[in-house]
Amino acid sequence: MSRILMVEDGRDSASALLDHLYNAGHEVEHIGDGAAALDRILSSPPALTLLDVVLPQIDGLQVLQKVRSHSDHPIIMLTARTREVDRLRGLDLGADDYVCKPFSPREVVARVHTVLRRHAQRDGASATPSKSVSFRDGAHLEGHALDLTRRELLLLRTLSRDPGRVFTRSKLLEAAFPEALDVNERAVDGHIKNLRKKLTAAAPSHGWIRSIYGVGFSFAERPA
Repeated sequence: MSRILMVEDGRDSASALLDHLYNAGHEVEHIGDGAAALDRILSSPPALTLLDVVLPQIDGLQVLQKVRSHSDHPIIMLTARTREVDRLRGLDLGADDYVCKPFSPREVVARVHTVLRRHAQRDGASATPSKSVSFRDGAHLEGHALDLTRRELLLLRTLSRDPGRVFTRSKLLEAAFPEALDVNERAVDGHIKNLRKKLTAAAPSHGWIRSIYGVGFSFAERPA
């Protein structure tokens, strides 16, 4: 059973989906405005948030943007906005998925399970994470706070979870662009370059990310 937060302005419009989530075995909390939702996500993160775009106080995209500055907590956007530019805006800000209204509650539950499974696989990928990197209240390298974009955060999580392992560009692409279907693998290189600069600025006496020619990249833990 997973704890799901549903952020939707209007209990009536949310009731069918709430029932399906309950029937699927989830514990579900409903919040009707963006400000309260943001506070709850940051103070007591659920397993996943279903986030409407149009909300009182703070709209869903603002909530998403603020959450992404702290974590890669799973978020699926729910919205009546069907234009491609609106969907891309949500994905660019870091949404894990984007469902347009009207939607099938059964489909949303299926997408919830897919996103939860993807995050669980990523979080359980290694038993020997880096001792130099932590992700409590944001990303830190040897105690230094890092100002990372969402892509950089996802790349660092993946690489530092298994120091020394060589990750192909394809694997890193899956980690950093989980919602994208048509992104060139070379897109990883630019994000790695920027991530390297930020790691070097925080702790300059060590090369944290190593390039493996023709294969990909690995995270180099500082020697003990």
